[in-house]
Amino acid sequence: MAELKRIGILTGGGDSSGINACIRAIVRRAVQENIEIIGFRDGWRGPIEDDAVSLTLDSVSGILPQGGTILGTSRTNPFRKVQKDGKTVWEPTEKVERILNTLAKRKIDALIPIGGDDTLGVAWRLYEGYKVKVVGIPQTIDNDVAGTDYCLGFHSALAVVTEALDRLHTTAQSHHRVFIVEVMGRDSGWIALLGGIAGGGDVILVPEEPFSVDEVLRGVEARLARGRTFSIIVVAEGARPLELGGKPVAQEGRVDAFGHVQLGGVGYWLADRLRERGMECRVVVLGHLQRGGIATPFDRLLATRFGAAAVEFALRGKFGVMVGLRGHDIVAVPLSEALPQSPKPVDPVFLELARAIGVR
Repeated sequence: MAELKRIGILTGGGDSSGINACIRAIVRRAVQENIEIIGFRDGWRGPIEDDAVSLTLDSVSGILPQGGTILGTSRTNPFRKVQKDGKTVWEPTEKVERILNTLAKRKIDALIPIGGDDTLGVAWRLYEGYKVKVVGIPQTIDNDVAGTDYCLGFHSALAVVTEALDRLHTTAQSHHRVFIVEVMGRDSGWIALLGGIAGGGDVILVPEEPFSVDEVLRGVEARLARGRTFSIIVVAEGARPLELGGKPVAQEGRVDAFGHVQLGGVGYWLADRLRERGMECRVVVLGHLQRGGIATPFDRLLATRFGAAAVEFALRGKFGVMVGLRGHDIVAVPLSEALPQSPKPVDPVFLELARAIGVR
């Protein structure tokens, strides 16, 4: 086993319930091996600016169920996206050198970044280009990192969406209304599809399958013809209307550090189109409610397994990998295999299930 004295951890990208449980597991497992844990604040900003804190058993006591991250997070990117010879490449900025200096100064033997494909993409580039010893942990409510059945935080977000749909059903039924519920999901429809199935959605719209307004209208009218005077339409923020050329509804001019155009508004866009066709409806955007709150038991267990396994992989000298769940097994997935396949689309099994029970 590799001799490790100090491990650094950071949490980047969007937050989710379960991150703190993962931090706790990393610290508790590391303490068993007399390894010190250094937590960098606010994602990649922490090692860039050498903003860090020592994490101990006392500092992680009581954080198991808490949502969010005690380390803070950001979408800081030490690389920049450029076009070369018709291809998109990531070039290092001066921030990469600052990260390397911080890791050397603090004598970090291994780094455990917790986040989605953007955060893990930076880790991958640091590993391949600069030999930084990284073990990633996939954390995103979108569940769209390839190589793992589930990402940390997805189950907790799914529980929030399902409860919201349960609550909306009573109001929709009482007032004989159509509700459009917009949920997160930029490139993949995991939250919309599984949440829609679990919460009894009548129409589910995901990025993987472009939709037309007329098709949605026909689905609602079919329910009316059966005497069902209300409907719940679940739509992922990245759903792609054919009327817009199969492109998502985006907020003009808003782009993050990783080049992602900020999405949002498809629920209201769809409501306007349905009203033009004579159908009144209401819109509920769950937004950041999906990220917050206490972690579900599943996510607490997954976080604990992921955190402990990340330390184990580092001890065994397995770097350039991320921790993944496949079936019941925790596995080491090479970042070079997982990230080129991300974002991971929804499993067709669930699309088929939705159709089998009569859901669009």
